[in-house]
Amino acid sequence: MPSRSIPVALAGASVLLAAVAGCAPQESTPSTPSASGLACGKDALKTRTGGKLTIGTDDPAYEPWFTENKPENGKGFESAVAYAVAEKLGYARADVVWTRVTFNNAIAPGPKPFDFDINQFSVTEERRKAVDFSSPYYLVRQTVIALKGSKIAGAKSLADLKGATLGAQVGTTSYQAITDVIKPSGKPQVYNSNDDAKKALQNGQIDGLVVDLPTAFYITGAEITDATIVGQLPQVGVPEQFGLVLDKDSPLTGCVTQAVDALRNDGKLTELEKQWLAQTAGAPELT
Repeated sequence: MPSRSIPVALAGASVLLAAVAGCAPQESTPSTPSASGLACGKDALKTRTGGKLTIGTDDPAYEPWFTENKPENGKGFESAVAYAVAEKLGYARADVVWTRVTFNNAIAPGPKPFDFDINQFSVTEERRKAVDFSSPYYLVRQTVIALKGSKIAGAKSLADLKGATLGAQVGTTSYQAITDVIKPSGKPQVYNSNDDAKKALQNGQIDGLVVDLPTAFYITGAEITDATIVGQLPQVGVPEQFGLVLDKDSPLTGCVTQAVDALRNDGKLTELEKQWLAQTAGAPELT
């Protein structure tokens, strides 16, 4: 797929990042190890393979985060972020090695087959018990999508979703948003992947699917054209943040965090958001 952002004609909605894109985390954000005084050059880093940086992500790797399920092509927001982090650490593109790891395995306790993993991992205290996170590279909102003929397509509030059958991918904060924010009367449906969840939506097995906002734009604009964005869920507490995942107590955490912070401070993260994530108007707020 050619390098591009999600077209305005497809997205028809805004990521609404103007107020948060490129911002440093709030004071209440869980702390991340500092890189102050660390030797973060390529020659000093203890990576899995000397002179190489191994980066993990899921299979399939979804748009708009990646394109063509090829993280190595540098296209898509997270692929571009990964290569930008690698460059900050002193690694050329040829020095980056990609490996595929399922979402749940990447955040499970135990040694990992990567130096860091990028796969829309929301930073949570529960996950911090098993893995390290870098500082955030993206602030996100959860969103409900539905088929245009669904009973919830015109929902304006959380109360309008109480009787809906909702679904999300297993182990994600999208699923947690259903149970903790929407709190429907029926049990949410859980799926091994977003592909399975999308099929369930198309087959009428669920009324609505909860995903992050950029993914919602892509699904409704390019994959399921008779689907619509119902609305964004309320932000509760500290904004949800995506961070890079590393082994618990990894010696690389501080340097990877320093690289992400540098990309935020020099405007590169904002630039990549504008390039790869939709920036048009129209995703309503559910109250």
